[in-house]
Amino acid sequence: MSTTTATATATTKWWSGGRSPFNVEYGKIMMWYFLMSDAFTFGALLISYGTTRFATQGWPDPNHVFNSFPGLGSGYPLLFVSLMTFILILSSVTMVLAVQAGQNMNKRAVVSNLIFTIIGGLAFLGCQAWEWTHLHHEGAWWGRNPFLNADGTQSTTNFTNFFFTITGFHGFHVFSGVVINIIMLIMTLNNTFEKRGHYLMIEKAGLYWHFVDLVWVFVFTCFYLV
Repeated sequence: MSTTTATATATTKWWSGGRSPFNVEYGKIMMWYFLMSDAFTFGALLISYGTTRFATQGWPDPNHVFNSFPGLGSGYPLLFVSLMTFILILSSVTMVLAVQAGQNMNKRAVVSNLIFTIIGGLAFLGCQAWEWTHLHHEGAWWGRNPFLNADGTQSTTNFTNFFFTITGFHGFHVFSGVVINIIMLIMTLNNTFEKRGHYLMIEKAGLYWHFVDLVWVFVFTCFYLV
């Protein structure tokens, strides 16, 4: 066999096998590339926020801005966002269980854990919708900031502009993850992965969902704790 023929054969085998040069399934490494580029976008937004935040003389106190809880009223600093964080972390746990179940070819467990993950994502989005609505009723929106700085001086609109932009961008990712998981659930119920003999698509969806959860940790820290 000539060198040219051997090279062509090897190339064909590499692509047909769906493997990357790093010995990782091709679709999975493409997901990693996408998440890396997405991380740069979130990183740029959060770095821009942090630069503006610490270059400004005053900034609203998050304990005063985020102190309301549905049905309980105000006076509960960061309690509601802590509940949101717990829900999202719990959904990440069920996603892990769904991936493990897929590796064990356990369709029933994949279905149940995907359902729990979807419910967690929808619950988080519902909480975020309530928070946005509540803040809007208080007069907060893009270009409007009714909250004073922690020192009592008038605050700029940088706080609300960054808050609604970054949390909205993250919320869009959560919504996208819920849609992806619903598609994965439908494919699982239709025995698509059973026919393929593997649940690699569930693993890729899991990578995306865990990324969304990880980003929320940084968003939570920047806006609610600092």
